[in-house]
Amino acid sequence: MEKLDLKTPNFTNENIEKIAELFPNCVTEKKSESGELERSIDFDALRQELSDSIVEGPQERYSLNWPGKREALVTANTPISKTLRPCRDESVDFDSTKNIFIEGDNLDALKLLQESYLSKIKMIYIDPPYNTGNDFIYNDNFTVDKDEYDEASGQRDEEGGRLVANPDSNGRYHSDWLSMIYPRLKLARNLLCDDGVIFISIDDGEQANLKRLCDEIFGGDNFLSSIAWKKRSSPDARSTIGSIHDWILCYLKNGEQPKKAIGKIPLSEQRQAAYTNPDSDSRGPWASVDMTGMLGRATKGQFFEVALPSGRSITPPKGRSWGLAEATFDRLCADNRIWFGSSGDNVPRIKKFLSESEGQVVPSIWDMDEVGSNDEASKEISELFGAPKIFDTPKPYRLIQRMLQTSTAKGGDEIILDFFSGSGSTAHAVMQLNAEDGGTRQCISVQLPEVTNDKSEAFKAGYKTIAEISKERIRRAGKKIKQDNAGKEGRENLDTGFRVFKIDSSNMVDVHVSPDEAHPELFDTHVENIKKDRSSEDLLFQVLLDWGVDLSLPIIREEIAGKEVFFVDDNALVACFDEGINEEFVTELATRKPLRVVFRDDGFGSGKDGDSVKINVEQVFKLKSPATDIKVI
Repeated sequence: MEKLDLKTPNFTNENIEKIAELFPNCVTEKKSESGELERSIDFDALRQELSDSIVEGPQERYSLNWPGKREALVTANTPISKTLRPCRDESVDFDSTKNIFIEGDNLDALKLLQESYLSKIKMIYIDPPYNTGNDFIYNDNFTVDKDEYDEASGQRDEEGGRLVANPDSNGRYHSDWLSMIYPRLKLARNLLCDDGVIFISIDDGEQANLKRLCDEIFGGDNFLSSIAWKKRSSPDARSTIGSIHDWILCYLKNGEQPKKAIGKIPLSEQRQAAYTNPDSDSRGPWASVDMTGMLGRATKGQFFEVALPSGRSITPPKGRSWGLAEATFDRLCADNRIWFGSSGDNVPRIKKFLSESEGQVVPSIWDMDEVGSNDEASKEISELFGAPKIFDTPKPYRLIQRMLQTSTAKGGDEIILDFFSGSGSTAHAVMQLNAEDGGTRQCISVQLPEVTNDKSEAFKAGYKTIAEISKERIRRAGKKIKQDNAGKEGRENLDTGFRVFKIDSSNMVDVHVSPDEAHPELFDTHVENIKKDRSSEDLLFQVLLDWGVDLSLPIIREEIAGKEVFFVDDNALVACFDEGINEEFVTELATRKPLRVVFRDDGFGSGKDGDSVKINVEQVFKLKSPATDIKVI
């Protein structure tokens, strides 16, 4: 039986395979640190393949670079041996919810989600640290120290001499911040579906750097807009030029499908006010639009005479044509869709009914009256928690609702990801919009258990980490949304729960023994390869991650022949991690004809007896359920 390796994908190896398909002559071999041969890329040959002239050495090119960039790329591609452990006690509706909350470093979380959610996320929203000069806690091990930075950036030579008289004291902050965000965005892009979209909040401090970084990761052609969000009504009086806005960078996964990625948004109150009903049309309020068109592509059929109700006849205004053919005009007239003004003597216009409106094009400036402000966000938190200043910089859920309305279908079932969850505004927005339009969108939230300041209101209220605030906000928001929608049709199907997972080390025991230390007695002590403190449910979710199965699928426990068995999404995956697996049990299990089944490697026993049971198990499945894929951990 094939054994699951229970590790995240090795993107370096995958990238080498992709290059090998395109340029097989660029793949070579080199010795690894352990002295074994491994595949590698001949970058000189690859550079030549990508050039129509002779490449003699490094060439100047347009790029964004900083000390630590290569290490950040390596970090993005390096696999990890970690897992997600379910935490039922902190979850809400664990067995039925489709929403997920992951507590831990988002770099690890993004790697762990690569198999299960590859190309499945419709929208990502993140509100990362703005790098205002304060230390941020995502200090990955590839960030450089001051001495390394000075030398790499050219501020000092190898002998320690200063090369720049007055170096930018803030330069290192930019490098560390870029090294933090770079691998996370690279991994996030993998998760977006082909018509997916990402929104990123940022201020002026790193907006320019983030824009260039995203151009590199997502492609400049996939840039959609830098949206200006007016977050407050008046500037800080202490500032020379007080900022009242933040930026929201918007990128598509595939710039060739902008209409699938971004739709229209509901009409604003101001736009709706333009719809009136002066002729008491039974179809309701309407607005009139210009019926004329440009001359360039007009046909002869668009130059006809129109008889006005007043008795006067007119032709298209000078330099214009009618925007439709005469037959179409006659049809619209018969349907009372042409407006000649209250006097019946105006140039005709076409009636567009409010009931038929598909919404309005998304503007590049979002006003706080429509999507909320910083003050509104703070009030939302205060009202939910019944205490002031639980979280310093929340985003209003209406702001994120606007993003959801642009990138997901009305009443849709798409998956949303926020890997800087903060106060939990994104999960709140998803639940609220689902309640409003009957959608079944799912939300995946990720938040580091960053410790709250011991003098903060959050700490005084008993919230020791940001993750605790985020989870509690989702609980309270979900409860309030259900209360606010009591009696509404479909309320019973509204999902306000979430499964909590915590990032931890692998469930498997790590055994590192040199050949000189190996002896039979040692192997006897390491027969069990699973850590003592791990449950069957821990093992199940690590298998789901490794096999690329959705973590939100329904799971049912059953007892078969005295053994605990997990059925994931009916028969999509069946798992049993009990010991003493035998033919009687497997025969009954095989009659269910599962698509995939997984056991513990030591669940069959040890030595020759265990090997014999394994062989018999495989034969039983070949006979009764030949399509079943069998694996062990």
